[in-house]
Amino acid sequence: MNPMSIRDAINNSPRESFSPSEPLSVVGVCLDEDTWSVLKQFAESAPLIRLRSHLSEYRVQDTESANDWLGTPAPDICIVDFDRDRRRAALAAESIHSAAPETAVFAVSTDAQPDLIIQAMRSGCSEYLLKPIGREQLLNAVARVGGRRKERLQPFKAQLLAFMGAKGGCGVTSVVTQLGAMLANSFSKKTLIVDLHPDFGDAALYLGLTKYRYHFFELMENNDRLDAELLQSFIAHHSSGLDLIPAPEGNDAPRRILPGAVAQTFEFLRMRYDFILVDMAPGLSDENLEMIRHCDQLHVVTVSEVSALRNVVRHLDYLTRKEIPRERFRVVLNRHQKRALISDGEIEKTIGQKIFWKVPNQYAHVVKAINGGDPVAQLSSSDVTKNLRELASSLGAKPSAHEKKKESSGFLGLLGRS
Repeated sequence: MNPMSIRDAINNSPRESFSPSEPLSVVGVCLDEDTWSVLKQFAESAPLIRLRSHLSEYRVQDTESANDWLGTPAPDICIVDFDRDRRRAALAAESIHSAAPETAVFAVSTDAQPDLIIQAMRSGCSEYLLKPIGREQLLNAVARVGGRRKERLQPFKAQLLAFMGAKGGCGVTSVVTQLGAMLANSFSKKTLIVDLHPDFGDAALYLGLTKYRYHFFELMENNDRLDAELLQSFIAHHSSGLDLIPAPEGNDAPRRILPGAVAQTFEFLRMRYDFILVDMAPGLSDENLEMIRHCDQLHVVTVSEVSALRNVVRHLDYLTRKEIPRERFRVVLNRHQKRALISDGEIEKTIGQKIFWKVPNQYAHVVKAINGGDPVAQLSSSDVTKNLRELASSLGAKPSAHEKKKESSGFLGLLGRS
């Protein structure tokens, strides 16, 4: 999905009337006289925007912060003219977006070539307005910014839980998809899984969801245009009630994600769910580090192998040096066996903290669930599912009435956290 198609989808969507509690502040950058005049007339006729300043230079020097010339606090909207110098305008837009991610950047231009529109969107612009700017075009763009500002004022709701393997093959995707389906189906929690693998993510495959159009990295590229309607085009729905935003298929070109895009996108998502589970690729990429800084808990999934345990220690030491609080880390021991060659005590001594959770080793059951694409149905009577029900409870999920009847039968006590 490219920015042009998203823009078309938004502009063709019906919008509700917009009446903000206070006008949105607007700064113009290198606007021609006619465009600035249109903005002044719009501001005078409708109390939706307040023009704060008009800057006559792009001012994109490396030594200067965008906040220094935009003013404090950052404006709600910054409108940048791309006709005077398209290269410098793109640099200015990117600088504004990085320094003030909550400021919406509008590009204005007489040129409607799709490639130029995409270029502006990739530099951080959330709208591309064509000259001469019409009242309806401007009203719709301003209304979208106002709607997003109103949503930002609402308190965050979801627990944001990240899962990362100590190395490849630790079973992160299995744990995440089974736990997510459990939270959605058995606990009736509005649950989302985000597959943050930059390529070859398997969460969609494990859930049997093969029909989807867009992936999470495209969502991050377009987070400035996010609203409830647009989000739905990125979500794949599972029969358990679980939602998924998948990873790229692996045949896309590498994507350059602007700083702050991960945090900004998840702030939007947290308002709409009870739980968000993030399936991360192993390693400490820029996106992973931003995710770790933003999440409530990081679950490092490992197995009882020397190489995996060594990586757990390396990860925790590195993240501690990055000033991420140690109490945010939780170690999950997957494929746990009571008579393993490396005892639980030896593992805890090696990693320097208690094992948060132990998922029993039932490889055949897990493979059956993966092949069937339905964790709830395939694992309904397994020890893994009983274990993950307890994990869901430990995360604060309260069982539904149906699950409470099951608990009273006593089988939840068969496996406990030790």
